[in-house]
Amino acid sequence: MKKILSAILMTAALAACTPTQEGAVIGAVAGGAVGGAVGDTEGAIVGAALGGAAGALIGRASEQPGQCYYRDSYGRRYVAACPRGY
Repeated sequence: MKKILSAILMTAALAACTPTQEGAVIGAVAGGAVGGAVGDTEGAIVGAALGGAAGALIGRASEQPGQCYYRDSYGRRYVAACPRGY
């Protein structure tokens, strides 16, 4: 019963989030589950942290479809249209 209630609350919480926030939550949950299955409590914590960070980056990238990140010759990042067919 606890698992079902947790899943319902998590789904409801994700309904109003931005793609970045959704990606972070999904990544943290998945990373925590994998880390807990492979290791112990520390593994779950590390997995959740890494999964949350990766999920946030993936979610952030999905907020700008057709846009890619580039670096100029000075190392500064900028966003521009992706090459055709990418």
